[in-house]
Amino acid sequence: MSTEWTVFSAKCPSRASLARIANKWTAMIVVLLHEQPMRFGELHGRVEGITKKVLVDTLRALERDGMLQRETGDDGHARYGLTPLGRTLHEPLQALRLWAELHVDDVRESQERYDDAVDERVLGGA
Repeated sequence: MSTEWTVFSAKCPSRASLARIANKWTAMIVVLLHEQPMRFGELHGRVEGITKKVLVDTLRALERDGMLQRETGDDGHARYGLTPLGRTLHEPLQALRLWAELHVDDVRESQERYDDAVDERVLGGA
């Protein structure tokens, strides 16, 4: 018997996967690792703003979920690479990345208009 999962159900375990995938750090790491496997230091240098602790936690979570694998090379350094399951995330996450970069000006303009309208309502009602 096949179970039908839906993220709209409060008890559906797919919600945990959706939360992991929707995380900004996950998206950046998956896009970068699609290019090539990387060492921790390389990832930390490429993903500006991520703390080492958050990077460690994200890498461990992705490994636990079967999205990436950690391998120790001949030089003794660990490298992280996407698994076949992790590679299936690249296309949708890359699309999100491109959308965000393409529409950043539109979003910022909308935010400014919204903020100006809210300020006008607040100041106009004072």
